[in-house]
Amino acid sequence: MSKIIVVGSLNVDITAYSERFARDGETIMGTDLKLGPGGKGNNQATAARRAGGDVVMIARRGTDALGKVITDHFENEKMSDKYISVSDARPTGSALIEVSAENGQNKIVVIAGSNGELSADDVRNAEIEFESTDLFLTQLETGFEPIREGVRLAKKYSKTVVVNPAPLQAIPEDILREVDYFTPNETEAEFYSGIKIENDNDAELAAKEILKLGVKNVIITLGKRGVFYSNGNNSYHIPTKKLHAVDTTGAGDAFNGGLAVALAENMDIETALKFANCAGSISVTRYGAATAGASRKEICDMMKEFYKIDID
Repeated sequence: MSKIIVVGSLNVDITAYSERFARDGETIMGTDLKLGPGGKGNNQATAARRAGGDVVMIARRGTDALGKVITDHFENEKMSDKYISVSDARPTGSALIEVSAENGQNKIVVIAGSNGELSADDVRNAEIEFESTDLFLTQLETGFEPIREGVRLAKKYSKTVVVNPAPLQAIPEDILREVDYFTPNETEAEFYSGIKIENDNDAELAAKEILKLGVKNVIITLGKRGVFYSNGNNSYHIPTKKLHAVDTTGAGDAFNGGLAVALAENMDIETALKFANCAGSISVTRYGAATAGASRKEICDMMKEFYKIDID
């Protein structure tokens, strides 16, 4: 089993479902309300765990009732909380999410809470785990100091670094130079490249600009259109199976969790991207974020059915 370290956020998602989004100043009736585990770090860690990885999560939670939602989730998923520290000063991170039944799209407001206290020391305390890991995965819902320390330790032990640049923000150059796989969506790729992506040619141009930042491989997720990959020498678009979307909240996180497992298992990049596509596609057919992640069997079944690849 591959080992993956995730430095990232732990949130509890409070999700309201409605037939459509409310307009400014408008009140509408919703159809459902769900409360469950989320946070980009947690979502990706859970997706990786379900896809077959052995996951070590480095994060922070609060002592409030939302913190128990997190601990219960880790227990249910059989993931260790050894490196999840507890904040007495700030509440567990949370996210207020609206989901429209029209197309499964979402709007999200994130409250950092205890995620904002995650420190480089928290990551340094887990250094022994970096010696034996296969891959380091992180996002941008915490401060940059724990991310920087995770990248430093990963490189100290010659491990693969995957950075998902979300939520959208500028990333320090010293971090970018150490990234092996950079996984923006279309909006994020436009931010880093200055190029609006409407087709594969735009995606290739955007990837070329992003590669100039120092990252080694660019993977641009295109939603239901699949993914575009470039390392400067090879570039190609890989489609994904279009499934009926009911909630796209955690799709990108499911993709990144699946990608982490595939890369950690030394799949070739094309197979890894197809594995990640399947993980992301399956997640949109379910409600929730962390709990929408696909199982290893489900991913492998779709790989066989859609891409004609048998990996297990």
